[in-house]
Amino acid sequence: MKALTWQGIEDVKVMEVPDPRVVEPTDAVVRVTSTAICGSDLHLYGVLAPYLTPGDVLGHEFMGIVEEVGTGVENLARGDRVVVPFNISCGDCWMCSRGLFAQCETTQNRDQNKGASLFGYTSLYGAVPGGQAELVRVPHADFGPVKLPQAGEDERYLYLSDILPTAWQAVKWADVPEGGTVAVFGLGPVGQLAVRSAMHLGHNVIGVDLVPERLAAAQQWGAVAVDAGTVKDVPGTLRELTDGRGPDSTVDAVGMEAHGNPVAEKVIAGAKRLPGPAARLAIEKMGIDRLAALHGAISSVRRGGTVSVSGVYGGAADPMPMMEMFDKGLTIRMGQCHVRQWTDELLELVNGPEDVFGVESLATHHVPLEEAPEMYRLFQAKEDGCLKVVLTPQ
Repeated sequence: MKALTWQGIEDVKVMEVPDPRVVEPTDAVVRVTSTAICGSDLHLYGVLAPYLTPGDVLGHEFMGIVEEVGTGVENLARGDRVVVPFNISCGDCWMCSRGLFAQCETTQNRDQNKGASLFGYTSLYGAVPGGQAELVRVPHADFGPVKLPQAGEDERYLYLSDILPTAWQAVKWADVPEGGTVAVFGLGPVGQLAVRSAMHLGHNVIGVDLVPERLAAAQQWGAVAVDAGTVKDVPGTLRELTDGRGPDSTVDAVGMEAHGNPVAEKVIAGAKRLPGPAARLAIEKMGIDRLAALHGAISSVRRGGTVSVSGVYGGAADPMPMMEMFDKGLTIRMGQCHVRQWTDELLELVNGPEDVFGVESLATHHVPLEEAPEMYRLFQAKEDGCLKVVLTPQ
């Protein structure tokens, strides 16, 4: 089969790889009909290179048709249409029984001191082959995959794999009070869906970004747009928009590769190009992230407010404004999305007659899988108005 493989820093290629097969009784094999490039895939394209091996199959947002199921899978059958959550969870362990599916103890990567395994996301998270491929082996298919209606466009359901529940969780965790205001930092795909989720839940929304097209997209959904590229004092501007206090809540939808710190950018660039073991040691012991978005979210939120972090971070030595965080009495919520915790309510919403989150029009680029390498470059560079890329393997 054809699959997108990682070959080196900012080097991905579509290659022929062996077809996956059922290995465990709870496995399924899914033929992919649509798969997407996620913002966190860009971390693999660059920053997290030390945890990848040439030939690793990337991608964790995908859906398709069940081709084969193991003897332990009773909830699915050949021909079923499914979307697959990016985190692999068993549904039965201590963590899963509490809805903490991203911390599943059955698929936990204890040797790396990390949580549940993820599709297509480095040796830190199980080195499980990903979904930017024609076929995918899906472990724990007796719980993970979400069965879908046979009718309807793929993109009505595709983002249930990751970015829609990630955005929904970010807003839920932001604990916005009734009639309150949430500011979303970063208006990429997750940020856009966080804006739309917050609007759907009845909140006042401010969107912060540097890219004009992304600011305009958030405005179209009712957010007040703040251009961090032209506004010198973003926290001050947000206070002016909220009676001098700041938003009740902020969402960091950016993560480790935020703009705004050229020194950190050079440190990260140097670390990822070290030999493998040295690079991993540098990241795990001395690694830092670009923290402009996170620090902005902390500085902007009102006293006693909540900062919800959905952007991925990987640094071990990030400097944090602890005095400000403590003095303001902030609540911080963060972590991987527990996808299956939100599936039922989100599936009901996307199944409705209206496209309430605008998911069918979110993608700006639709291309065959063979064009994925160029799309990675385009998405990383934010060229051609690229906001979201959907790939078609078939």
